[in-house]
Amino acid sequence: MPATTRRNRRRDTPPPRTGSSETEVLRGFLDYLRASIAAKVDGAPEPHVRTAAVPSGTNLLGLLNHLTCVERSIFLGENVTDWQATFQAAPADSVADVVARYRETVERANDVLDGCTDLATPVPRPRPGRPAPSVRWALTHMIEETGRHAGHADILRELIDGATGR
Repeated sequence: MPATTRRNRRRDTPPPRTGSSETEVLRGFLDYLRASIAAKVDGAPEPHVRTAAVPSGTNLLGLLNHLTCVERSIFLGENVTDWQATFQAAPADSVADVVARYRETVERANDVLDGCTDLATPVPRPRPGRPAPSVRWALTHMIEETGRHAGHADILRELIDGATGR
């Protein structure tokens, strides 16, 4: 395991102080977690970023690829047929490609969320025949999903090169 040096320690950024509305709090925490995991993957070295460090096969790049798919499914209505496959990035994808795709997806998801003024309404989804969750549920789920995988990413990145912090 690499030794953590002063060079690869990042300042630990605390959670945001958001506005007082439920929407501002949920969106603020989700954006905070999104930025945290993207920063954790950004700049991670090849091939370690896609190498499994645990028996489950989980790898840092795959986590961000998976979160991209979850964001697209929940907020953009894209259909995912093989969730397990989302935990691996394509071999031709660089770290920069996966991070850029995630950030672009987050931007598109935020565009959708900007049009949702009532948390109780369903998330707009183009897929017919499937009930859409409420915006409140979708935001809460994405906070849980992103936070869970951001924790995994913290550990994986530290195992790769000792980088710590949010």
